Amino acid sequence: MADERYCFLVEWYDQFAALIRRYQLMYYSRDNSVEMFDIKNNRLFLKRTKCDGLRLENLYVGATVDLFSRQINFIDYGDDFTKSRLAQQKERTLGIIKPDAMSKVGQIIDAIFQCGFKVTQLKMCRLTRNEAFQFYQEHQGKTFFDNLINFMTSGPVVAFELMGVDAITKWREVIGPTDSAEARKTAPMSLRARFGKDNTQNACHGSDSVASAAREIEFFFPSVGTVRQNTAKFTDCTCCVIKPHAVAAGNAGKIVSAIMDAGFEVSAMQMFHMEKANAEEFYEVYKGVVQEYNAMVTELTSGPSIALEVRAQNAPVAFREMTGPADPEIARHLRPRTLRALYGQDKVKNAVHCTDLAEDGLLEIEYFFKVLDR
Repeated sequence: MADERYCFLVEWYDQFAALIRRYQLMYYSRDNSVEMFDIKNNRLFLKRTKCDGLRLENLYVGATVDLFSRQINFIDYGDDFTKSRLAQQKERTLGIIKPDAMSKVGQIIDAIFQCGFKVTQLKMCRLTRNEAFQFYQEHQGKTFFDNLINFMTSGPVVAFELMGVDAITKWREVIGPTDSAEARKTAPMSLRARFGKDNTQNACHGSDSVASAAREIEFFFPSVGTVRQNTAKFTDCTCCVIKPHAVAAGNAGKIVSAIMDAGFEVSAMQMFHMEKANAEEFYEVYKGVVQEYNAMVTELTSGPSIALEVRAQNAPVAFREMTGPADPEIARHLRPRTLRALYGQDKVKNAVHCTDLAEDGLLEIEYFFKVLDR
């Protein structure tokens, strides 16, 4: 195997100096080793060191990686070789689960992971008429335009950024032809064939070109400026966080489906890349109480997690029952159908966080959907 070297520009927030430090990071594919060069001080910061947990598939512009207890943010390609080699492998597109398919959101997310896409951003939101008008402006003047705007503002949607080899073409193949009836004839396994109703209520959207993908991703996930409003209701709710290991294993869709099948409403959903300070703050109640505290913080910052607002009568208690004991091993013996029994590995990688105390349900939801989603 060739020892290919990939180069990225990365940043690390040094909390002691209160500075953002910038580096060149070199990744060597043959032995998963990295070295880092301090750009400002023009010197080697980290000599070539093996990093077993690191894989090329997890390195992309916008990624956050835990490297030797430092949270490293990947902000750009560092050379032309890396850009040309990875640009197509890590092509991005925008997908939307439309209002008519929101009851199938777990199954659609599961299909996305099963098809090998990496989900890099995800958010449930509800479009205003102005926003829908702006998003679909290219269709203005067409006969179906008013219908489309009315439909897309009739309920919440889930927007997500997908990344992968030829992501734009591949995602459009997965969703199928625009007309759901046509999809059932020519692509019966496609998402529109399975979940769509007609030409407009057709379950999913996918960008049709590189230019459209860039515009649409920026629309839902702006790099600067106003963030899209989330759909959290902040009533009768509890917090569920699908942990990074469960997201990485492709289990997020199955977990969302299980929660909805059990009769809970998932009223808000968003992917977060937790910074260490936020994870420590969120888990503060466990500090000095459970010996796994530091490992829990490390897990929550190890990759993207998905936070859910889960609603029901007496939601915190009812959902904690469904989640099961903190230790998946115990859960598998005592409560084998619970989420942690089905998808957990150990007490730290136990698939989901759920609110422990009923009075904390709203506080935890506010932390994700008010404090972190600014």
